Amino acid sequence: MRLTFLIFSCIIISSSTLFAQSGYFEDAYRFSHVQSNGSSRIMGIGGAQWSIGGDVSNIAGNPAGLGFFRTSEASLSIGYSDWKVNTSYLDQNKSYNTTNFHIPNLSYVMANPKTDLSRGAFKGGAFGISLQRVANFNTEYGYYSDELGNTSIIDFYIQDAFGIPESQIESFGLTGMAYQTYQINPVLFDENGNPINNPDTYDSFVTGFPFQDENVRQEGSSNQLTFGYGANFNHKIFVGGSVGIRNLSFTSIKSYNEEFPDGPLINSSLTERLYINGSGINVNLGLIYKPIDYLNFGFTFQTPTWYAFNEEYEAAMSANYDNFNYEPEDTILGYTEAFSDYLVSSYGLNTPLKLGGGATFFFGKNGFISADVDWVDYSAANLKSRDFNEGPDNEAIKSTYTSTINYRVGAEFKFNVLRVRGGYAYYGDPIANSNFDRSTNQITGGLGARFNKFSVDFTVINQKSNNLYSSYQVLDAQNNNIGPVTSLENRIFTGMLTLGLSF
Repeated sequence: MRLTFLIFSCIIISSSTLFAQSGYFEDAYRFSHVQSNGSSRIMGIGGAQWSIGGDVSNIAGNPAGLGFFRTSEASLSIGYSDWKVNTSYLDQNKSYNTTNFHIPNLSYVMANPKTDLSRGAFKGGAFGISLQRVANFNTEYGYYSDELGNTSIIDFYIQDAFGIPESQIESFGLTGMAYQTYQINPVLFDENGNPINNPDTYDSFVTGFPFQDENVRQEGSSNQLTFGYGANFNHKIFVGGSVGIRNLSFTSIKSYNEEFPDGPLINSSLTERLYINGSGINVNLGLIYKPIDYLNFGFTFQTPTWYAFNEEYEAAMSANYDNFNYEPEDTILGYTEAFSDYLVSSYGLNTPLKLGGGATFFFGKNGFISADVDWVDYSAANLKSRDFNEGPDNEAIKSTYTSTINYRVGAEFKFNVLRVRGGYAYYGDPIANSNFDRSTNQITGGLGARFNKFSVDFTVINQKSNNLYSSYQVLDAQNNNIGPVTSLENRIFTGMLTLGLSF
């Protein structure tokens, strides 16, 4: 299992924030955070979809909307994403760029409507199945500094090692590896010069501040296979439900380096590799009410996703000295290295539930305007495992995260066969008690065309968010983190094409 230190720091979207794969509470947000997804038509109006029926996005969105289908439909979406990250550390800037082709949505709806002359309130319904990408983890970021840092990761190791007897220190993850590579060493004598038996405090003979650089590369995605059904009652009330089966794959490779200009440590490096894969299941219930022809109200309840994960983790550390004589062991230090065991563990994650509502107003047959709002409490996520003590991470989830209010608004206007769309979405900051704004803003626009049996839609999505990344944490006397913090500007541009066939 990963090595859990009881240290918390700044959280960033889609990124680990505490150096050394040290908090499963980070997974709780990373794998719970799902933004609105759907066809190009829905994404063109900002992702608003809780009260719109008759779109393949209803399968995984509001399944009540399947009750609007009068004909069957097959749909394929193709997407291209360009994820740019601009970082700043010690007023030094660096840019990263990651591109990705993907299939965001593949859907089929089988409609079974009743005729207009059929008796009874039930007017038929539709069954739908879709494969949808709900999260993208493909990104890269980091920093490279020509300025000396204000701390060293050795300071983190020293703080983390406090209270651990030397006889046990080698088994304490990265801090134990720092001990094996002589970056930290036990304090062997007390203030009176008396030897300490099995010391539990540490210091370092390394002096001065280092140049620092780091690179973080992440890959993977989360996809959901959804089975849904929606029913139509008197063309006024539409109800539906769906079951989603998710699979998730996440890889993180982090490389951190320090270089000391004055020795005795010339340079050090740390590489960590983490791979997580798993699957989960959720249930989605929806309702759309149409009081008059020109107005829809929609409501959704999405249960938590109950995940089961497996993970693999390993780390390698090296330190290169200038032939330093370490007197306590009477040894000359040159190149030293240490490796973690290949760690395998499993755990469960229950993501937060989601409540949503929306309304759509139609301008006759000329178009519509739609708005959504939903509520998610990320502090309600919960971890379970037999391989490690999940208690500290569950406490971190409760204290670190908070609830968010997300909203989306968009409009579509019709000109014969042509559709013109635009929208905006806002996703709230999930971090409690923070002065840094990590909210996400998204502007969308698109065009579409509807023919007798065929439709084509194209949408562009421009998403922006600002985040923080902390390589490691060092606490001062006031319990404030004085370790390196890098600011990140995320800019994700996505182009999406959807082809639809009715029959």
